[in-house]
Amino acid sequence: MRLNFSAPGTPTLSRQSTFTQGRHHQRRLTHPHLLSSRRKPRRWPLVFRFVKGAIHAQILMSVLLHALFTAFVVYLDNHVFETVVLPPSIIPSLSIVVGLMLVFRNQTSYNRFWDGRNAMSTMNTCLRNLTRTIVTNSYSSTRGPPNLMEREDIERTLRVLIAIPFAVKNHLRAEWGAAWATDSTHGGPFDERGTAAYNPDYAGLLPAGLEGHEYEGLGLPYQLTYFVDGFIKRGEDRGWFNAPGASQMQAQLNTFLDAYGRMETIKLTPMPVAHLIHQKQVLALFGCVLPFAMVDQMGWWAIPIVCLVIFTLYGIEGIGSQLEDPFGYDRNDIKMDALVGDTKIELDVVVNEWRTYSKAMEGAWRAADNVNGHGERCLDGAPKATNAANQGQNTREKYHPPDLFIRRRPQVTVEDVQ
Repeated sequence: MRLNFSAPGTPTLSRQSTFTQGRHHQRRLTHPHLLSSRRKPRRWPLVFRFVKGAIHAQILMSVLLHALFTAFVVYLDNHVFETVVLPPSIIPSLSIVVGLMLVFRNQTSYNRFWDGRNAMSTMNTCLRNLTRTIVTNSYSSTRGPPNLMEREDIERTLRVLIAIPFAVKNHLRAEWGAAWATDSTHGGPFDERGTAAYNPDYAGLLPAGLEGHEYEGLGLPYQLTYFVDGFIKRGEDRGWFNAPGASQMQAQLNTFLDAYGRMETIKLTPMPVAHLIHQKQVLALFGCVLPFAMVDQMGWWAIPIVCLVIFTLYGIEGIGSQLEDPFGYDRNDIKMDALVGDTKIELDVVVNEWRTYSKAMEGAWRAADNVNGHGERCLDGAPKATNAANQGQNTREKYHPPDLFIRRRPQVTVEDVQ
């Protein structure tokens, strides 16, 4: 009799230190979400930042124009007219109107930013769920693991799932034809509708022979969902997914399309132009009235005070204008490239594990134990009485695949010890 004294397998922990001692700071490297998480510490307080991530350049011209106008008002009050002063009591009334408009503008813009980020998170969740379900359920308990053609079908579908975030990113940025652009067009204008940002990693994920129809009005993300939906149907026909499971997978695909549609809505529905025009005009009028209310008491000091007020108000308005379309390349936009890159890194690990796993499944079905360290032959041939007419008969062997991400320890027996 062979006795097994081996301990259960345990996960292998990385021995690499997650701490790095920088020149001035000590920080922790983040491997999940490596691209989208912050990797560089702030060496200066944000109050001293005027370039990266700030909106000073966007509002500089407005501040300078109002400073010149305020200087002109002070000159008129001192050297041309006896007085040009307006009653200071009008400022509180105008301040209420301006404050309400800016609050509405900023809150609406941030809601668009937050809804876009939530839609990206929903998309990634759906892709994770579909990937997990495909990897763990694409086999038949009676026919065994998938054959070579079926494995190619699985891998093509997994690669399509990895390509979908790239397609969504380019679609939201109007970078038409990015998957088919050549290196010669990389970075250059593609046409009047967008720019082709070629990514060879993205292009290599798409199915061979895929023909895009973006210039006919069909978005590539929606086009790629047909490959996933077709695979779900084929998997159901092969006995991999039962009807409720296939329905759940299609529900995940529909949830992804809903998130994709919400991101399209944010992209294609700007703020009403009437609101933008009125807001700009109210800000300009308030900035022009302000010097007349301050010049009598402050004189030339009215110039820096007006500049400070204009800097604050136009800064809030500038932040709202940047957050209105959160899918671009601005520093304050959603980190689309980083999020898509992190999704690819994560799903690449699963696909690589699945390749090893599929080899182990095939080896286990052929009774080649411990292929790639994945464990024993995964069969269940226990006798089972099905009905009165079949008493004493054994059911057909059932296939049970090994677990993913498990590397078993070698089996130790009494004979090995002796």
